[in-house]
Amino acid sequence: MKTLLLTCVLLPWLAAASARRSEDSQLIPAALPGRQLSGYFTDHLKSRRARRALPPADEPDDSPIPEGGDASDLPTCLLCVCLTGSVYCEEVSPDMTSVPTLPKETAYLYARFNKIKKISTKDFANTVTLKRIDLTGNMISEIEDGAFSKLSLLEELSLAENRLVKLPMLPNKLTSFNANYNLLKTKGVKANAFKKLTKLMNLFLADNQLEAVPHIPESVRILHLQNNNITDVNIDTFCRSNDTYYLRPSLSEVRMDGNPVVLSKYPDSFTCMKVLPVGRYR
Repeated sequence: MKTLLLTCVLLPWLAAASARRSEDSQLIPAALPGRQLSGYFTDHLKSRRARRALPPADEPDDSPIPEGGDASDLPTCLLCVCLTGSVYCEEVSPDMTSVPTLPKETAYLYARFNKIKKISTKDFANTVTLKRIDLTGNMISEIEDGAFSKLSLLEELSLAENRLVKLPMLPNKLTSFNANYNLLKTKGVKANAFKKLTKLMNLFLADNQLEAVPHIPESVRILHLQNNNITDVNIDTFCRSNDTYYLRPSLSEVRMDGNPVVLSKYPDSFTCMKVLPVGRYR
């Protein structure tokens, strides 16, 4: 009788113990020695605490750019291609309406075919390392005086295919300047606009509304003035009336075709040049 009673009491207890061991075997790696087992519990506890301490992950922001927003709302190198020393921002979408903030030490900026409307003095104030700026094909109608004044290393500047009616002060070290296809008239180009540009070699002012040839530095090799409203030239336009021995050997290409001026009427105006201008002679 005692044996039967003991059996009835022990069997449920043994079954419950067996079930607990089975559950523990799923939680604890099998065959761990005592010291490793202690380490297991310590690491497990640390891991749980670490998980509780982690902040919730940021949800991706898939919200669209607000209507009417433009490229100024986004980082430059997200919109443009930024390589070492060069930034390429061509035909940017959403519309780029102002000069982007440039990484420090940018030497070359290509921001062509956008909708930039104005250049202010602050646009390049902190990027004095620029050597080339190409803003072709924008909607620039205004450039503040001094916008390029801090760019002492600038050698090439293109403002072609914009809406300029006057030129700003230009950096003295320019070797190439392009303002083709603008709305420039002679009154918008100061008499000394190019006088101090003693290193200028290429000057492009074609397809504007100029009535006269501006002062051309002696360093210029290629001069494009075609398709303007130039009506006359004189001996001092390219040569010097007070110096019959004066020569301009560096000036190798002059285009004046598409202007009203009849060049054959001014034969003494080109005696210092090694080539005659391309243009109307009859």
